[in-house]
Amino acid sequence: MTGSISTETSLDDNQKPNTVRSVLGFDFGTTRIGVAIGQSITGTAQPLDPLKAKEGIPNWDEITRVVTEWKPDAFVVGLPLDMDGSENEMCQRARKFAKRLHGRFNLPYHMMDERLSSYEAKGQVIARGGNRNFKENSVDGLAAQMILETWFAESY
Repeated sequence: MTGSISTETSLDDNQKPNTVRSVLGFDFGTTRIGVAIGQSITGTAQPLDPLKAKEGIPNWDEITRVVTEWKPDAFVVGLPLDMDGSENEMCQRARKFAKRLHGRFNLPYHMMDERLSSYEAKGQVIARGGNRNFKENSVDGLAAQMILETWFAESY
C-alpha cells in the first residue's frame, strides 16, 4: 500500500496525532464500510465487522453504536486516490464521510492514502487459502486495519 498521509486533518480541539490513543479506521465504500479499531501505543489494529451503506449513505445508527462501544480519540478515513495520486469521486465521498464523523462525534479525523489497501487485503486472504468470494466474504475490515496500521506507522 502506498503510504502517504493526506494533509487534510481536523484538529479543532488541538489534539495532535501523537497524543491519540484509540482510533477507529474506516475504509469507505458505497455498499460496505470497513472498520477497524487500533491503539497508538502498539501501532496495531484489528478489523471489526463491516457496516452496511446504501448508495454511499452509511447507517449512522450502526456507526454511533461502534463509536459508543469503542470510544475512540480520533478517526482515520482512507482516501482512495488514483494510482497517479489524482483525486476521484470516491475521494470526495470519503472526505464528506470523514467530515460528517467529525460533525456528529466532535472528534478529530485524519485522511490516509489507501491506494491498494483492498487489493492487498484480498491478496492476504488468498495467500492464507481463504474464500475468494469477496462479495460474501468482505475484506473491508482488513483493508481498514491496513489503512490504520499504515497511519500509525507514519504518524508516530
